[in-house]
Amino acid sequence: MAIGQLMIAADATVLHIALPTIQPDLGLGDGIRHWPITAFALAYAGLLLLGGRLSRLLGLRTCLLIGLGGFAAASLLAGSARNPETLIVARGLQGAFGALYTPSALALLGTTFTAPSDRARAFGVYGTIMGSSSAVGLVLGGTLTEWAGWRWSLLVAVPIAFIALAGVLLTVRADTPGDRGRLDVPGALLGTAGLIALVHGFGRTATAGWGDPLTPLLLALGAGLLIAFVRVQRQSPHPVLPLRLFADRRRVVSYLSVFAMAMGTFAAFFLLTFALQDARGLDPLRTGLAFLPYPLAMIIGVRYLRRLLERAAPHRLLAPGLLLTGAGLAFLPALGPNSPYPTHILPIFILLGLGGAAVLVTANSTATRDAGPDTAVAGALVMVSMQVGSAFGVAGLGAVAAATAGGDSVADVLHGYGIAGLVATGLLAGVAALVLILSRTRTDSRFT
Repeated sequence: MAIGQLMIAADATVLHIALPTIQPDLGLGDGIRHWPITAFALAYAGLLLLGGRLSRLLGLRTCLLIGLGGFAAASLLAGSARNPETLIVARGLQGAFGALYTPSALALLGTTFTAPSDRARAFGVYGTIMGSSSAVGLVLGGTLTEWAGWRWSLLVAVPIAFIALAGVLLTVRADTPGDRGRLDVPGALLGTAGLIALVHGFGRTATAGWGDPLTPLLLALGAGLLIAFVRVQRQSPHPVLPLRLFADRRRVVSYLSVFAMAMGTFAAFFLLTFALQDARGLDPLRTGLAFLPYPLAMIIGVRYLRRLLERAAPHRLLAPGLLLTGAGLAFLPALGPNSPYPTHILPIFILLGLGGAAVLVTANSTATRDAGPDTAVAGALVMVSMQVGSAFGVAGLGAVAAATAGGDSVADVLHGYGIAGLVATGLLAGVAALVLILSRTRTDSRFT
């Protein structure tokens, strides 16, 4: 499960550093240069809930095999693309097959590892994969682009997918699908379209800005479709998203914590990429390597937090995790054009890694605990929270940074980033307090 999820999640960022090389090679115009990244993000985020529902209709093992096989085929198509259209379509297919795999993988972990110690170890591994995948993708993309060419940053997924496929065939037993043939089609369409519109709206701010008329239109459309989606789910006998999942406040605070953590962490990645490449002048490979302390900090954090997960209430790990993430962002105002890496940038990666470990491991385990037949959808919601939170963070905090920069020089831009970091620190502290308040009550009768 970990190998497959790392492959899929890392592909979300593997092209970030390779994109400047791809653009002249394929003739990728400035107007569509972001679409190889955007197509993956939209398909993955938009189809996660549907993937969670399909895992119940088709069976976990079947969805895992289809997801991995389809991802391998889409990666082969993307790596051999000779024009922009093929690359963009292939990246969308990668996201779609990834959205089928992830909920089934989480559901399998949630239903297989039930003993507290086993569950803590399993979700420790999975949480590390989820949290560190972005940094791994940056490192992998930079390294392969530098040494082997950008196509290998996509083609490398093919052998990895077959390794994961072999693992599924050898270790995962076939399960009996439930409710075969029953799918809430209106709910699936509304939920998918709403998530795609919302994520695309936030994503456009990085390329077109908030002043573009299409940006608020997409955000309003996404919000309206998701409101309609919730209303349909209340009446559907076989909902894509069973609202009973929100009856347990522990699950609710898990989703909220992942959203807030992703908002801060991915915005920090966006800002730090500028600080490393534009301010410090690092090449793509060294920029990717500079992110390595983040996944290493996550691995260390998981090792020590795993024992706490067995006996601590979720909010006692989620709130400190959010505060650690906020503490990392609080370092951003100290960044200058010549700030030393060991004292000014390294602490940010370490704190973000430790905070992400506490949030992701706890949230994944808590969200899928006691979810019964809804385990796959419960797990999918964790990833939905992460995707929407990251898009919101880059858009919202990026707007704060732009509004407070005061000029176009590197020092001015870094000043704006520092203000955005302080805003994010305040937001994360507020969410941590909200997590503690909501955790006082474990059930909500409105959803039961």
